[in-house]
Parts: sequence; C-alpha cells; structure tokens
Amino acid sequence: MGETPETVVKTAAVAMDSMDKLHGTTNFANFTAYSWNVFRYVGDYLHLTGIIVLLMTIAKNQSVAGISRSTQFMYFLVFVTRYLDLFDHSQTAYLVFFKLTYIGTSIIVLVLFNQLDKTYERRHDTCNLAVIILPCATAAVLLTNEYSVLEILWTFSEFIEGFAMVPQYIFCYRDKGSRDWGTSLYVVSLGGYRVFYALNWIYKKIQMPHYSDIQSWIGGIIEIMFFVDFLNYRFTGNSMLRSMVLTVDTKINEISDKVEMKVLGSSSSMRMETEGGEMRRRRKTEEERPMEDV
Repeated sequence: MGETPETVVKTAAVAMDSMDKLHGTTNFANFTAYSWNVFRYVGDYLHLTGIIVLLMTIAKNQSVAGISRSTQFMYFLVFVTRYLDLFDHSQTAYLVFFKLTYIGTSIIVLVLFNQLDKTYERRHDTCNLAVIILPCATAAVLLTNEYSVLEILWTFSEFIEGFAMVPQYIFCYRDKGSRDWGTSLYVVSLGGYRVFYALNWIYKKIQMPHYSDIQSWIGGIIEIMFFVDFLNYRFTGNSMLRSMVLTVDTKINEISDKVEMKVLGSSSSMRMETEGGEMRRRRKTEEERPMEDV
C-alpha cells in the first residue's frame, strides 16, 4: 500500500518520542523501523524487571534498607522531565504503558520510603544531589538542540540519568556488609538496561550513519562506566572508581556542612547524629579499611 508524504510525516510524529531523538537528515520511516530492535526491547524489559525486583524486595523485607532514596528521587526526576511528551503527541500503547509505569512506580517507591522511614539508612546515603543536578541543568541549557521547554527538559533527563545510580553505588560502597540479593539484582538490571540501550544506539548508528543523539550517548557512557566498575567491585573486590567517588563525596559533604553551619547554625550531619545516625566524619574510618574486608 502506497503512502503519501503526509502519511509518512504523521507516522513519524506518532512514532517519534523522547527516547527516539534524531538529529540530521534521514528517512523517518527507516529511523522508526531501526529504533524498534531487539536491543531496545531487551533494555526496556530489563528496566521493568529492575523496578519489579525493587518493589518486591521492599515488600518482602518491609524495609528500604540497602536502597538509596537519592537514586529513587533522581529517577523520578528523570521520568517526569523526559516523559512530558505524553501530553505533546499521540504515541503507541507500548510507549504509553512503559512511561506511565516508570512515573507511577517511581512515585510509589518514594511513598514507601516515607512510610518505612525508620528503616532508611541515612548514614550510607550521602550523595549530595545538588552537585549532580545543577551541572546537569546547566549542560542541558547549553547543549540542547532546541530552546523549547520540552527539549531542554528532555536533554536534562538524559544527562541526569547518567548519574542516577551514583547515589546507590556510593550507598553500596559504604554499606560493605550488605549482600541482599534483591538490591544486587535491581542494580544489575538497571545497569544491564543501559548496556542494551547502548547496543541499540550502536545498531541504529550502523544502519543510519546520519543518526546522532549526543546527549543520550554522553549519559549512557557515564552510567555504563560506573556500572562496569561497580560490577568489578562486587565480584572481585577491586574498583578503579570507589576510592575517588568516596573521597569526592566526603569532601563535598564536608564543604556542605561548613556552609550549613555558617548559614543555618547547624549541619545535616549534626541533625543525623541527633536522630541516632552516625556523623559523616565517622565514615572516613570505613573508607580507609582495606578492600579485602569487603
């Protein structure tokens, strides 16, 4: 059946979404066809599997121990800024299902953190989100391909997703005694999702040389780098990034505490001690223990 140019444009408008950014001249029909490849499907279902595992782990343990609330907030931020295109144009049922699922489950997880607050291990969840969010917001404004609200927020979501799992990695680096299979499977599923999405980008680039999605590629490379290093740490006890990440995290928190002391007269670490937590400076002892203790 022949298609008029108007039909092709309409089809592209429906199929194109926030995960299918194409910059450069090419055939929209081919782009749509190559976008729906096995790597993307595997990545999507690994992502969904990770979310299900996370919810099941929390339900089974009736606890959020071992899980970073900062990472969950970051993913909530990713989803609500990336999927505003739900209100912009019609999309396939597949896309609508996944996008609404991601947004809905991220809200559910944050609600569970509120309900199970007594089990939340604040002393391990030390990543300063402002240090991630502000540079990502700046990069989104500078590197966006179009100065519209939807495009800037989409670009922001791509950059911030590259660092979304960093708070969870820092949590796991500090909580060296934890070996909960649910948390580990969740981390592996989320990391695997990004690996398969990278394979999806490579496949599309091979099939369509003009295809380019720099923002997604940058975020994906950053996340995969952290993920591979974390896997190496989990299974061998060796890590190229652990010491650097923990050192930077500690320094940032020390600076943050000094600023809070001057401005507010108290710091978050002092408030944590009041609540029964440990002060951040006590964590330095954990960081200095040899890797063999893991």
